[in-house]
Amino acid sequence: MRTTVGAVAMVMLCVLMVHADVKPQRDFNLQRFAGRWYRVGLAYDSPSFVPYRDKLRASMGTITPLPNGNVNLTMWDITPAGCRSKVYQYEKTSVPGQFTYFSTRHNMVKDITVVDTNYTDYALVLKHKVFNREYTQVALYGRSQRVRTDVIQKFKAFANSHGFPRESILTPPPAGEKESCPTSASGH
Repeated sequence: MRTTVGAVAMVMLCVLMVHADVKPQRDFNLQRFAGRWYRVGLAYDSPSFVPYRDKLRASMGTITPLPNGNVNLTMWDITPAGCRSKVYQYEKTSVPGQFTYFSTRHNMVKDITVVDTNYTDYALVLKHKVFNREYTQVALYGRSQRVRTDVIQKFKAFANSHGFPRESILTPPPAGEKESCPTSASGH
């Protein structure tokens, strides 16, 4: 029994240390980060996500800074019923590039950290929550639905270094023009 408790404590300490060593983008600039992004990569090892992996397509989002330093993220996804949007309200923290938001789906606060971005091509974002166990998600965003191979490799290396197994690291195909949501012509 003592060995099991010690092993569990060691695993929890390692998980907390992995999250603690993640720092936000140095000199993070919210105004430069604002605008349209496509989620072109996702690392997520939740068992409930497994049935959806093959259905995932690049999705589009828009970051809108608010005057108080908070952010609205509007994400669009194609569903069998059509285009669906959801607005997430991220609250700033005392650290630029780190945000929190309240998930109504999970009824809890989650942490968001912009780990790395060059503002013009890509961004690596880490989402962290504690829900019966530690859950972490890493997302790769691009200003277009296609990003350079070296950026994809950087994303995969980052996800691997944070304990994600290879099969949980996805780079979904771009959404086709008919799957685009909202359509490019809508101006969003």
